[in-house]
Amino acid sequence: MDERRLQARYRRIMMFFAHLTLRFIFWEILLPRLGLRILTRRTRPKRIRGAARQFRALAIQLGGVMIKVGQFLSSRLDILPPEATEELAGLQDEVPAEDFNIIRQLAEHELGAPLSELFAEFDPIPLAAASLGQVHRALLSADASCAAEFRRVVVKVQRPYIERLIEVDLSALRRFGGWLHRYEPIRRRANVPALVEEFAATVRQEIDYLAEGRNAETFAANFRQRKRVHVPRVVWELTTSKVLTLEDVYAIKITDYESIRQAGIDTGEVAKELLDTYLKQIFEDGFFHADPHPGNLFVTPLASPTEEGLTWRLTFVDFGMVGVVPDNLRHGLRELLIAVGTRDAARVVRAYQTLNVLLPGADLALIEQAEAQLFERFWGMNMRELTQVSHAEVMRFALQFRQLLYDMPFQIPHNLLLLGRTVAILSGMCTGLDPNFNVWFQLQPYAEKLIADEAASRWQDWLNEAGERLRLLLSLPSRADRVLQLAENGKLNVQAPRLEEQFRRMEKALDRLYFAWIGGVFFLGGILLLLGGKEAAGALCLALAALILLGSLVR
Repeated sequence: MDERRLQARYRRIMMFFAHLTLRFIFWEILLPRLGLRILTRRTRPKRIRGAARQFRALAIQLGGVMIKVGQFLSSRLDILPPEATEELAGLQDEVPAEDFNIIRQLAEHELGAPLSELFAEFDPIPLAAASLGQVHRALLSADASCAAEFRRVVVKVQRPYIERLIEVDLSALRRFGGWLHRYEPIRRRANVPALVEEFAATVRQEIDYLAEGRNAETFAANFRQRKRVHVPRVVWELTTSKVLTLEDVYAIKITDYESIRQAGIDTGEVAKELLDTYLKQIFEDGFFHADPHPGNLFVTPLASPTEEGLTWRLTFVDFGMVGVVPDNLRHGLRELLIAVGTRDAARVVRAYQTLNVLLPGADLALIEQAEAQLFERFWGMNMRELTQVSHAEVMRFALQFRQLLYDMPFQIPHNLLLLGRTVAILSGMCTGLDPNFNVWFQLQPYAEKLIADEAASRWQDWLNEAGERLRLLLSLPSRADRVLQLAENGKLNVQAPRLEEQFRRMEKALDRLYFAWIGGVFFLGGILLLLGGKEAAGALCLALAALILLGSLVR
């Protein structure tokens, strides 16, 4: 791929993002300040749907990382309105396939031999086409090392030039992320450059098929004792960094609800097993499958019941995107799960603090009150009941905590990016399998199990805490002396984030008032000069007034 095409691709992506940014500034910042906030609100759904439709068309045409971005955004029901997520949802299955001749040449170059020598059969029509690669069904030759166990395989081949396309797309995303980071309401809640880098690392990991094979084996080892979960085996002699050969385990898509029922399988049981599987991945293994879209999860009916009496299995494929939960993050998530399962609002707030999802200066007491009210009003409702909550009930809650909803003291740490995306997709899948799915009742037994494990090791925690308190007590005299010395020297600083924020807002308001006053003086002066017959000077004053007032609005 020549350099000119890559540069044209970069310019096209940047032009789209620039157009999107300018539209946002005009509609969401400039017009509301001109007193047209009602017009902005009324046209917002149509504008959002139109922007999502334009991005979807761009992503389908360009492919690469743009499709991944669209797939990620389509699952973010927590931060994007339904007008956007509905338009982007089709990107899960709308990726065009690459020409087979190009795929065959790449695969033969990687494997070092013609496909006809390595496989008894190789289907030229792809079984699935993804943004970074595509999958073909094949039959191993009889002399393959694993032929005695299985011969039917799928071969995943990377799209050509994908590394260069990824770097171009990521470069554009970094530039756009820098623009977003300049907008204070976004900057306060998310470190956009860090999110982009996290996304970049995930995408690069996804095009390393050797790493994907190792991830599949790690996942299989974690679930070796759970016969309900199945993972395809890797054919390592036919695997490179750009070609991955796996056991063919494709079955009923997890979103094909009618076929699952026709196979005699209870979709409600599938939803429970799916959630339980992810609870184990996140809270016990610290290693989770981070791309659970419908093309990567299957329900496999068994020809005959196993020794354990199982008649179906949950099958996972595509381990290019996995997440690792470090111990400190897992501790915060365990605290949150226990707090939700036991309806402990105070513990929810402590879990938020551990996870670093609260902005500095957040009103902890008000957040705790809101969590307690949420538990009281909505705990125990299934998804169908939650969607049927009356508008009046929602408005009463919004009015009661309007200050909290206005401040929105939450942020998105970059280490929760993959996990948040996974949970969002998982929630939608469980609800699709069982509209009456009650996540509260599913979480409660798991929370109780965590509490029991916590109680068993609590004596050690008590000893650790006692030692920490003793160390703190012994250090108090020296720490008090340091504080007194700082106070005597006039170097004692006290941080008050909320007060600082209020001062910043006051400074901005005074700044705008000052510019408006200067602009008004020039405006009146221009009118007087025009009335006095000095048209050139009057026109200049009016032009200066317009520039100053426009600058004030933009600031």
